[in-house]
Amino acid sequence: MTGPDIPCVGAIVRDHAGRILLIQRGQPPAEGMWSLPGGRVELGESAEEAIVREVREETGLDVAVIREVGTVLRDAPGGGRYVIRDFLVEPIVHTTPIAADDARDARFVTQEQLRALPTTDGLIEALHTWDLLPT
Repeated sequence: MTGPDIPCVGAIVRDHAGRILLIQRGQPPAEGMWSLPGGRVELGESAEEAIVREVREETGLDVAVIREVGTVLRDAPGGGRYVIRDFLVEPIVHTTPIAADDARDARFVTQEQLRALPTTDGLIEALHTWDLLPT
């Protein structure tokens, strides 16, 4: 038997140099892997509100939502699945991210650095699919 769908969000944030913001996950699932900032949508919260909150909690950055770019489905530990709606967002003020909450590290990376990091399953493919990472 499968569990429920768990609504989640992820953020694609670029700085003025075009680098992408990644966080190193500090907790399971995918602890130690690099991914987009994001997390679960809280009860009564819109996906847009959740992405702004999650980016602030994990990186200290305030962002504005530009648009939704796609959805990723991932199996959740113990059953169910994460339904992750990903959004393109932009920093309101360009500052250095500071890892907090459940992020072990946070930084803007170039495309080359992104490809060299151990990333969560499907991250690079999703960015390609959404035309957010050139080949």
